[in-house]
Amino acid sequence: MTPLRTKSFRYRGGVVRVAAWHGRGDVASLALRGASAPPAASLERLLDRVRAAGFREVLTNALPPAASLPFVDAGFRVRRRLRLLVHDLTDLPPVSRRTRRARRDDRDAVLAVDAAAFDEFWRLDADGLRAARRATPSSQVRVTRGPVVGYGVFGRAGHEGYVQRLGVAPAAQGQGFGRALVADGLHWLRAHGATRAYVNTQAGNDRALALYEHVGFRRLPFGLDVLGRTL
Repeated sequence: MTPLRTKSFRYRGGVVRVAAWHGRGDVASLALRGASAPPAASLERLLDRVRAAGFREVLTNALPPAASLPFVDAGFRVRRRLRLLVHDLTDLPPVSRRTRRARRDDRDAVLAVDAAAFDEFWRLDADGLRAARRATPSSQVRVTRGPVVGYGVFGRAGHEGYVQRLGVAPAAQGQGFGRALVADGLHWLRAHGATRAYVNTQAGNDRALALYEHVGFRRLPFGLDVLGRTL
């Protein structure tokens, strides 16, 4: 089956972007964009369309508790849990100068880092990387200077900033590249008008949590869930 190209389904209060998850023709990813989750009737119509397109399973993006409720009522269950952290962007670590803005010809190296740094569930393909960059009105991808052994995607929507992706190749971990990428990304966010920044990471990923807290992030009392169900 030819993978479905990304489509958008609008409902009152937002939009859901539907694409093939990791290019697979049997699993769809649903990316919710909006102030509220779709009402039950709209969600059922969306699932009917996804099923008609040939998909047999669906996964959501990471959702906060309130947005998760309609999906849980529709039979979705938690597949992955994420911790959510926030940074006030008032006391930033110094600029590292160990990173630079990514160029177009860095894409293959960035995808290679991503493949090495994440397991199959979280891994991004070229479409996923493009979607991460387009998730906010403005964004920047930063990579390590010299050989590309790490990268970060940073996005801004109004005064809200996001560390949308951070990956360092396993062989290069523990050398300060992750901290350098985050530090430089936070400076970019503040310089472009963000007053706070958010990041999420897998529950139990103590190494990532320690990195983010070391540069000034603090944990929020609630997290995010990736939900899924069969069709």
